[in-house]
Amino acid sequence: MSVSRLPLAAVLLAGASLIPALAPTLAYADPATPVGEVIVTATRLPAPVDLTPGAYVVTDKDIAQRQATFAADVLNTVPSLSVYSTGAFGGLTGVRQRGASSDQTLVLVDGMPVNDASQPAGGFDFSAIDLADISRVEVLNGPQSSIWGSDAIGGVISFTTKEPNGVSLDAETGSYWTSRLAGSVGVANDKWALGVSASSFATNGISAVDPRNNYAPYFAPPQDTSEQDGTRDITASVRGRLSVTDWLELDGQARINQSRTDIAGYPAPFFVLADADDVATSRSLDAYLRAKVTGPFGLNQELSVSHYVISRGDTGEGGDFGYDASRDVYRWTVAGGDAKDGLSFIGGAERDNTDASLSTGAHSDLGASSLFLAGQWRPFERLTTSASVRYDDPDKYHGQVTARAGAGYEIGGGFSLVGSFGQGFKTPTISETVCDFCSAPRSASLQPEHATGEDVGLVWRSPDHRVSIRATAFNLDVRDEIVFSGFFGPYVNLPRTRSRGVEAEVEAALGWGFNLQASYTHDDAIDESTGLQVLRVPKDMASGGLFWTWRQTHLGLAVRNESSDPDIGLDGFTEVTRPGFTVANLTGGYDLTKHLTLTARVENLGGSHYEESYGFAEPGRSVFVGIRFRE
Repeated sequence: MSVSRLPLAAVLLAGASLIPALAPTLAYADPATPVGEVIVTATRLPAPVDLTPGAYVVTDKDIAQRQATFAADVLNTVPSLSVYSTGAFGGLTGVRQRGASSDQTLVLVDGMPVNDASQPAGGFDFSAIDLADISRVEVLNGPQSSIWGSDAIGGVISFTTKEPNGVSLDAETGSYWTSRLAGSVGVANDKWALGVSASSFATNGISAVDPRNNYAPYFAPPQDTSEQDGTRDITASVRGRLSVTDWLELDGQARINQSRTDIAGYPAPFFVLADADDVATSRSLDAYLRAKVTGPFGLNQELSVSHYVISRGDTGEGGDFGYDASRDVYRWTVAGGDAKDGLSFIGGAERDNTDASLSTGAHSDLGASSLFLAGQWRPFERLTTSASVRYDDPDKYHGQVTARAGAGYEIGGGFSLVGSFGQGFKTPTISETVCDFCSAPRSASLQPEHATGEDVGLVWRSPDHRVSIRATAFNLDVRDEIVFSGFFGPYVNLPRTRSRGVEAEVEAALGWGFNLQASYTHDDAIDESTGLQVLRVPKDMASGGLFWTWRQTHLGLAVRNESSDPDIGLDGFTEVTRPGFTVANLTGGYDLTKHLTLTARVENLGGSHYEESYGFAEPGRSVFVGIRFRE
């Protein structure tokens, strides 16, 4: 364990151990708002997060008090999520859950999958998610294929968008000639809703290449890092809902995103990471239409169709490239029962059609048909159990059956014991199936990836619900992980990778207007074919936030710490060690009226030199000020 990560991790763990003892004193000090029960819905059957193993929820309140702009700003506070980016502003941003590769996370927007089928491994770029129209983020760690099918080996990250009601406007400006505008307007009531929202973000940025770590292989001269790599990002959406009758409701949304980012590259003749004249562009649309039917016998049905299309481009010194993909999902579900009554279930059928372009300019497709069933049962008051099973039938691979089972038992004294076992799988992507970019022939057929995961946790919530503590031990085994072999391919299956560790989270309303949030993860992720630590998965990660509200004043201090981890060198192939780091952000706000708030934040308060990905620069101390209007 490196010295750089000892203080924060030790403080978080020591603080967590003291909170149960201090809770009575804190409760006496001030009748603050309780932490309250949080419900997680990405499980398809709503359940308390305390009784859902591996589940974490980021609320709109969390987003606001951190003044978070993009998804990475809140995901890096969630246990077992390793977040990294190749460029401070608009750079490709990936997330690894419990050591699983970034493409083994299924990403949902309003329950609809949005993984990029034009990416060789089918991952998702989280830099495209602006939080202006996001109301909550739910994270399910561990294999979730029995609920959501392929891609959910490491877990699921689900974004829920806002239903605008009233008028909102945010404006901010600051360092690096950064500006952000976001607004929404809408009407929402029991009968109908209609709203629109839009946001834009622009910055001149900094050089994507770190000038203070600017050394390359012996044959390459030092690189010029004076170029500014900026980004422009626009997101807009329209959303509606209509209760046609007392038994039929329709709702739908269309959400578009467009971005343009200056990126670093590997230009000739040395082919090492350097500032280049490359520009990455992206345009995407995700839309859905859904009908909800309240039927007889307490059965509720939903029929939905979703469409996701993305077009990516890269222009610059290395040439011009473009890729596009689309995904259509048709889903029918039927649900019955109520968790409060002790028994509930949901089942259904899905059809997934995916199409993507290849490096040759040709297109290829994949598809799958699926059936699933999930249920919750409370045999007696203190015990809640859940189980799910799913059959996926890919068009070009053998059918897959996955299952998951979980339980939560309320021991007493505010303590609950939770645990689960789950299976996951991932069908080879379009690129992997046709062996795109391959110059070398395959020696064996490619197999889908498979995983099993287990976790067991202990949860404590104070009698007044002002303090919540969770600690979970987990194990994730991934077999047949698909990688690109050597310089020329082909894609091959690795025998096994495994990840074992612990994750912990603390949330407390301390009184006197103070609220505390903290998390810690230890993750020992190993590629068992080599015995080496998995790339870009720090063994230790910790984050903490202390937030204070008193009358019209809001202040917050958030600290994040990561240990060193193995990464990719400046030549794009050599394995190196990325140093660990600690970085802090300070936020503040003042309510001028009940509708109008002045905001300010300082990112990287201590001016730390750090990298989330080796060789890619992160900003120094940065200052932003803004105004927020709500009516």
